[in-house]
Amino acid sequence: MVYYGIVAVAVTMFSIQFLFNQIFEKSYGNGMRAMLVFSGGSNLAGLIVLLIINKFNFEFTPFSLLMAILSALNMMAYNYCSLKALGKINLSLFSVFAMLGGMALPFAVGIIFFNEELTLGKSICFIIILASLFLTVKKDNSKSGYIYYAGIFVLNGLSGVLSTVFQSSDYEKTSAEGYSILIAVCCSIFSFVLLPFFKSDKTKLNLKACMSMAGYGILSRVANLLLLIALVYLPASAQYPFVTGGVMILSTVICFFTPEKPNKKDIAAVVLSFIGLIILMFVS
Repeated sequence: MVYYGIVAVAVTMFSIQFLFNQIFEKSYGNGMRAMLVFSGGSNLAGLIVLLIINKFNFEFTPFSLLMAILSALNMMAYNYCSLKALGKINLSLFSVFAMLGGMALPFAVGIIFFNEELTLGKSICFIIILASLFLTVKKDNSKSGYIYYAGIFVLNGLSGVLSTVFQSSDYEKTSAEGYSILIAVCCSIFSFVLLPFFKSDKTKLNLKACMSMAGYGILSRVANLLLLIALVYLPASAQYPFVTGGVMILSTVICFFTPEKPNKKDIAAVVLSFIGLIILMFVS
């Protein structure tokens, strides 16, 4: 139960970070240069916090660096798809595809490749949360967002897959904190190296955009660190459905304090998600 509590803290952070992503897209834009600015700035903010958490210790192994590079490239591609998608599709569809990929791919990889047990509780939880996700979908007349649906689904799922591979590997590796720092360093370097190759659209960074980058980066990096720590004790096939269901619940609760109030389907989806999480934790 302690480790589900750690995941619950990460879930709270993930539920809030979506808002910062959307604020930046509205304040600065959603093109390739915007993605690089967002990736560089947010990871730099996250790096500072991670270094403080790790008492300014820098760790390194070749395997950890390789996994960090793959994770950084995946994260940058996801950020690009996210910024583009938020300019074309509604937040409902964005959230559904992000959370569905983040749940389904690590779940499947954990069962198929890491011999995690497919229990009755996991199966029922997965099906219930899958149903609740589709309850929240709102109609979108956009015909140009399909490639971003696929990108969000696959890339967000790969994030969990790469974390699972890192923690399950027998290669010499750093601590979860050291690995998280390497990812933030790689993301920052890749972003700032590529930035001069993309012309400026003369949009200047304002305070709102800078604060949204910092908020997103800190929440994202710390939340992912918590998931890495929990993966040592919780199987991916249990952790990631919990994350998806938890994000759905908290995101809907947050909506009660915004102008866009949850409708009956949203509330029904939250009830289903809550039931799914209870089954996951208590049904073997």
